[in-house]
Amino acid sequence: MFRYTTTWAALGMAAAFALPAALPAFAQDGSQNRFRLEKTESGFVRLDTETGALTLCRDEGGQLTCRMAADERAAYEKELELLEKRVTALEGRQGTTAAKPGLPSEDEIESSLSIMERFMRRFFGLVQEFQEEERQQTAPNRT
Repeated sequence: MFRYTTTWAALGMAAAFALPAALPAFAQDGSQNRFRLEKTESGFVRLDTETGALTLCRDEGGQLTCRMAADERAAYEKELELLEKRVTALEGRQGTTAAKPGLPSEDEIESSLSIMERFMRRFFGLVQEFQEEERQQTAPNRT
């Protein structure tokens, strides 16, 4: 029982001393509850509670420096490569959107704009007529 309490006390002390050094790493990641640090013989292990990824960290001159493990790095690079392919595909499709079926042609767009223009002109003409009638009704009678 004594050894168990001493171990937890030692972990608490280590966390208290490591926390100021770990705060910049937490601030960069955006969420203090996302990561948990555990002391090891060679430094710290950081657990990402969202993904389950483990990262090895070391205290280097008062700064907590964390590096990806080799398998994490490979997964990261694979994901990056997939994202680059998606961006390239999306950029390639961006120039061909006018040729997609279901989108209006230039003539259809011009026709629609012409209809809208006529509608707006007529609408604002009616508004001006109503405003003119209102002015005539509220104008003082000077005769």
